[in-house]
Amino acid sequence: MPIRPHRRVSGAVAAVLLLAACGNAEGTPQPGPRVEGVQPTAQAPAPALLATDRVRSSPGVIVSGGPDAPYNYGPTVLVDDGSYRMWWCSQLPGVGVPGDDVLSASAPALDGPYGAPTVDLHGGGSGFDAKHTCDPSVIKVSGSYYLYYTGAAGEQPFGNSIGLITSADGVHWTKLGHPVVEPSMQVHGENTYGAGQPSALYLDGWVYLMFTDTTGAAAGPKGTGQFVLRSKDPTFATGTQALTPNGFAEVSGTRSARTTSISDSNSSDWMWVDALNAFAVAHEALNQGTVITFWNRDFTAHPYGDVLVAGPWQEGAGLVRRADGHAPASAQDRCGRVPIDLVRAVRETSAPTDLTHFGLDLLGVHACQPPATLDGVAMPSSDRTIDLVLAGHRVRVDRRAVAEQLAVRVLDEPVPSAEALPLAGRIAPGVPALHAPNRPYGLVLDGRLWPVGPDPVVVRANSSPVTETSDQQWDAYPKGLDLTVLRD
Repeated sequence: MPIRPHRRVSGAVAAVLLLAACGNAEGTPQPGPRVEGVQPTAQAPAPALLATDRVRSSPGVIVSGGPDAPYNYGPTVLVDDGSYRMWWCSQLPGVGVPGDDVLSASAPALDGPYGAPTVDLHGGGSGFDAKHTCDPSVIKVSGSYYLYYTGAAGEQPFGNSIGLITSADGVHWTKLGHPVVEPSMQVHGENTYGAGQPSALYLDGWVYLMFTDTTGAAAGPKGTGQFVLRSKDPTFATGTQALTPNGFAEVSGTRSARTTSISDSNSSDWMWVDALNAFAVAHEALNQGTVITFWNRDFTAHPYGDVLVAGPWQEGAGLVRRADGHAPASAQDRCGRVPIDLVRAVRETSAPTDLTHFGLDLLGVHACQPPATLDGVAMPSSDRTIDLVLAGHRVRVDRRAVAEQLAVRVLDEPVPSAEALPLAGRIAPGVPALHAPNRPYGLVLDGRLWPVGPDPVVVRANSSPVTETSDQQWDAYPKGLDLTVLRD
């Protein structure tokens, strides 16, 4: 990988690079065309070209593990209840066994200042992730955080797998204890990295997981490729589907055949862009910066042309995303702009690798007009209330003032297509609310707890009586939809 020295394999492949537990699974990028493992259909229209402006970057390093950390890279960045939370790969001396650690820090603004980093995950000396834990990707689903990561017991060939830890607050974590994705071992090529570098997002009730597997049948000649699994179970223990040339298909487990790659790249990140109704995949651009490639919902076409976020580049890119893995809305123009911000490592020297912010805005989108996606949009309902669209469902809100606090925007007229979405629940005035010392406020609807954020503004607007409870009791409640993900 480009952050630390590559390890070498003995024997017949002594000249082949063995990648460490994290980082760039290809090694140093080589010039050549970018080829997608999935090709758009012949009938697909030509990609639309998006204009850009407001090109930006931070004045310098925005976060690191400190002067004793030998590297900092592989970030995942969430806009979570109005603050920025970042997790990344580093190594802190004296923490756990010597190996890769996952650090985290938060800040009121993307460029900081970030608080002192904490170690959320490190090798424990046993198990599949005994030595290395790296490449974090974090999403929040129904009030719970899920951190997917690359784990390895050491430097053995094909030793990388994807693990999972979970949390109710994004601070205190519980480890699943076994891999959720392992190398498929369909091919045993020269790149012996294995499976890792996960990136997760949540869309329409499904957790989508994109990842590298150098042993997948559709991997490129150097082991590059990005594969996609999805499941309504965040642990991927049940109901897993894999992306195939014919769309998503049920598979028996996460070691199923890797027949389709969406990008000939590695160390990539992605998000769902509601305003464009498309996936945005960020990957390296041959030392020119980061390329953003767009896929439609069923991965049959590129609806938009590639966009380059130029500037220094050394490894990976972590897109700045909402807590559910969607693109944040523009603070300047929610209807006509999409901000693309990312953090990436920009150099490799004897000093720590720097994590720096780069970004730009996409122009010419029509986020407030059908057939644009309606996620986060509220509108009048058929019974003089307000319907909020979230995660493929409608949430009926009796008070407009409450809907205005929860929604990205409130339309003056209903959108007929929204009526077909299932009704997930109703926020009536005065429904009870819960709060705990280290948990957000949540509305109790039909026996489920619907998180609404750390500020009481929503419960006050709804005249909801608040019961203070313990963190443990808050966590024990069945969860409804997470209503905080739109509050960026």
